[in-house]
Amino acid sequence: MEAVIFHVDVNSAFLSWESVYRLRVLGETEDLREQVCAVGGDRSRRRGVILAKSLKAKAYGVRTGESILEAQKKCPQLRLVAPRHDWYRQCSDALMEILREYSPQVEQYSIDEAFMDMTGMERLFGPPRGAADRIRNRIRDELGFTVNIGISSNKLLAKMASDFEKPDRVHTLFPDEIPLKMWPLSVRELFFVGRATEERLRKMGIRTIGDLAAMDRGIIFSHLGKHGEVIWNFANGRASALVESEQPDNKGYGNSTTTAFDVTDADTARLILLSLADKVGARLRGHGACAEAVSVTLKDASLHSRSHQMILDSATDITQEIYRAACRLFEELWEGEPLRLLGISAGRIRDNKERQMNIFDGTDYEKLERLDRAMDQIRGRFGSASICRASFLEKKEESGRKTPRGEGREGKGREEHGERRGV
Repeated sequence: MEAVIFHVDVNSAFLSWESVYRLRVLGETEDLREQVCAVGGDRSRRRGVILAKSLKAKAYGVRTGESILEAQKKCPQLRLVAPRHDWYRQCSDALMEILREYSPQVEQYSIDEAFMDMTGMERLFGPPRGAADRIRNRIRDELGFTVNIGISSNKLLAKMASDFEKPDRVHTLFPDEIPLKMWPLSVRELFFVGRATEERLRKMGIRTIGDLAAMDRGIIFSHLGKHGEVIWNFANGRASALVESEQPDNKGYGNSTTTAFDVTDADTARLILLSLADKVGARLRGHGACAEAVSVTLKDASLHSRSHQMILDSATDITQEIYRAACRLFEELWEGEPLRLLGISAGRIRDNKERQMNIFDGTDYEKLERLDRAMDQIRGRFGSASICRASFLEKKEESGRKTPRGEGREGKGREEHGERRGV
């Protein structure tokens, strides 16, 4: 039996939920979704970014994640409303309750999207497209907001399908539909392709997903390594992740930090990533483990979270290697929005690190390993604050001269563990 996977995505979630609150709770008559409107963060708390926008605001070029000032320059008549995060979580919970009535396998992917394994549910709810329409209509009628639902045989294609024409639509993207529906799209539309990867692909003459799918896999691998192989498989519609209704046992090592200030420059972000890579590497070494995959998670001031993962050429526990991978992922993910959380996770854990030889790689890995071991030993004997990398001293000295109060104090944030699963 071929798998049937749904991806359910709320249309302009925060704006839709805000509109529902005003219409149903406050009794207002104007629908924010029909106005030139956006939900924006609180400037007084340094969260002045656009969280969601209406289609009419989008027509003026207003983008989610940009600053309120930038949005108002594009659209002076833009109406801004403050977010109600508690209410948004209630809406999200209500959405998930409905979805679980149609499948026991529902994986909440973020606050406003989820995957559903609908394999074999035809006997209860009819053909997939009819079932999706039934779910979509029920959400609109009962909860007051609309969703897009993508249908396919795997999570990747279902998610791609849900991004087609919006709002309030159902789209399919089964393997036999890939040439017509997916391959003509810009390669940037493909999951795991960020700005830096898009630029590298364009230099290779690859502009559409179809161009990438048609390229020889070996050539892609030679230019982009295992990450290139992953996106080549994605371009051909291949993905193997299952819908997981519960968080699996921890099979990785992760550290993240919520900062006490908005991170708005790349240098500060990289310094935080170095600190996190140091922690993740130390935990790996402490357990005699190595990781073959690294992922980075970014959460902006509006609590929107995005993650990106790459496969390393060789499993490692070396801080510098983890950090380099994290920086590359950061460059792929970050679009300049103020950040409140950064995280690094290491996965695909192994108990050995057989390194593939590369004649073009002049890195002295033995030296890096000795450095990490020495730092681990010093910290183990004298405490975690007994030694730090020179980068942190340079930043501290610079912060003391010219940065605002609070900047560079990443250690004041609270730490969390775990990672967001990919498709």
